Amino acid sequence: MKQFKILYRDDDGLLENLAEIRQWKETHAGYTTVFRIYSDDMEREHIRHICEFLDHEMPDALYLGCTTNANITDGALTNTRIILLCTVFECETTKAKILQFPFLEDDVAHDVAELKKCCEENPWVNAVEMHATIMDMSMMEFCNKMSGLREDIQVFGGGAFNPDMDDETAFVFSKGNEILGHGIVFLLLGGEDFHTYSTFISGWKPLKRKFKVTKADREILYELDGKPALDIYRRFLNINRNEKFFSNTLEFPLFVEHDGIDILRCPLAANEDGSLVMSSDMQEGTNVRLAYGDPETILASIREDGQRIADFMPEVIQTFSCAARRAFWGDENISDETVIFNKVAPTAGFYTHGEFVRINGDMLNFNVTLVIVAMREGDEPASGKRVNIAQEQLENSERERIPIIRRFVSFIEASTADLEEMNKKLAMSSVTDGLTRLNNRAEIERKIHSTLDRYRNFEIRGHMSLIMLDIDNFKKVNDIYGHKEGDHVIQALADVLRDTTADVDSCSLGRWGGEEFMVLLADSDLDEAEALAEKIRLAFAAVSYETAPCQTVSIGVTQAGDENADMLYSRVDKALYMAKAAGKNRVVRL
Repeated sequence: MKQFKILYRDDDGLLENLAEIRQWKETHAGYTTVFRIYSDDMEREHIRHICEFLDHEMPDALYLGCTTNANITDGALTNTRIILLCTVFECETTKAKILQFPFLEDDVAHDVAELKKCCEENPWVNAVEMHATIMDMSMMEFCNKMSGLREDIQVFGGGAFNPDMDDETAFVFSKGNEILGHGIVFLLLGGEDFHTYSTFISGWKPLKRKFKVTKADREILYELDGKPALDIYRRFLNINRNEKFFSNTLEFPLFVEHDGIDILRCPLAANEDGSLVMSSDMQEGTNVRLAYGDPETILASIREDGQRIADFMPEVIQTFSCAARRAFWGDENISDETVIFNKVAPTAGFYTHGEFVRINGDMLNFNVTLVIVAMREGDEPASGKRVNIAQEQLENSERERIPIIRRFVSFIEASTADLEEMNKKLAMSSVTDGLTRLNNRAEIERKIHSTLDRYRNFEIRGHMSLIMLDIDNFKKVNDIYGHKEGDHVIQALADVLRDTTADVDSCSLGRWGGEEFMVLLADSDLDEAEALAEKIRLAFAAVSYETAPCQTVSIGVTQAGDENADMLYSRVDKALYMAKAAGKNRVVRL
């Protein structure tokens, strides 16, 4: 195949270019001819004029195109508003066909069904290139349905855009069809001698910390891990909601996990409620990670991943690069990441609103990503220079590195604080009863043993006492009113214990097991312990519940002497048994 690039400036120049193409076809085997027209000139009449010009001068040629954020020729950003890429296929078996449809969310099922039908009717199709207006559209259904396309067909392309990223106006168009503000164009390519290889490169790298999308609606990301989505940028990166939010988050977009593939999503803006406006749909339940990007990291990825393109030995390379990448690099440096491919084969394309490529049968919609498509006719050349991209020297752009370093420091500090908080919670859970949030049995026993040892070694002056409680007839509560109400009764006793001992010094509370509780009083004698026990009994008896009647508790009280812990437990347990035997709902001291 042979590709001609035309930088449109006026009709006379276009006429000369077309004459050169016709002359070349007269002396070479030139069969199917396809023009791709990329325009960041948003005037419909200018686009229509060029289409009519092609219809008149090259009536046998096919053409398609779209409006763009900017255009790429020779692997570099060009300031030419309208470019035409003319591909002449030199193998008679290579074929091309164009489909164009209106494209709104209600049209998705129809459009994809028509594409599938056409591919089935034309088994020579092995690649589909697409351009679509996707602003304000959910592309989830489209990608799901496109994944059902015949497995051997590669799909790739980009979303039509506008040179003003805040302007939603965009067009697609093709031969024999209208210029549509809501449309999609498919270029079907294939044949036994036509080969393509498509891939994607982001260059951004994921950080390890994962967050779960807990609330989202299409492109609005409300919550991550149950907190406002903006919080991860504020907390971890010190990026706040202001006029620089988009440019700052370009260095740190989000990686969304999708069947083992990380897909970039860029926050476009932050709302007052802490939600984020994302570049594409976000799905609840998915995991995301912050990603980081800097020129050196991105260019290293391009040298490494791009080698597969060079090894394919293409005749033509197409690029669909996100306009956000252009914003990230700036116009002075954006070409650094694509010009290297022009050393492999003529490289051209445009800056998109969303990039598309089919990977392992799944149609994926990317953002902040570079989709690269290599094409050739015939088998891989037996001879020819194979470019080693990995060894090509790329001139890195000079960018301010201090902000990204500072944000990394902020991320590490915040992550460390979160880890410390998590460790505290884990430590707390090992000594706390899950239902009552009191000490569990192991912890209250540890405290009793420790206090008794200090008491017996005269490290504590005064008296040590224990109070043991058991809810009366608790089994009936579970049997009649259910275990949920039983849990409420147990929690109510825990709350009563907390409230009645709030002003008691040197007091520890614990759940002994089931409906039994233990109170350790490290500085109270038997009379004081008995008075507190009676206070607890009365307070608990006054608690009301949703379905169960008021409940009572039996209590045993004892004071420590010159004895070990087992003897102390036995005596307080015996006092509790005596309270039960005497009719329950009472305090017995022993």
